[in-house]
Amino acid sequence: MANELDSIQMKNTLKEIYDALCEKGYDPARQIAGYILSEDPVYITDWKNARGKIVKIDRDKLLIELINNYLND
Repeated sequence: MANELDSIQMKNTLKEIYDALCEKGYDPARQIAGYILSEDPVYITDWKNARGKIVKIDRDKLLIELINNYLND
């Protein structure tokens, strides 16, 4: 149950980051991918604290979640 809640919370946070990137005119998929690959938070805007939010997400868990969701859809 806790794992499912973590997954939902991660998804909600990632959606907030995605929306903030869209609002600033960035390509959110490219920016998030750049962050995941490099761990450089400069890929993520500070708008609406998106940068602060993404650095709190475990990159390995995020990548695993993204792959699982991609392959299960």
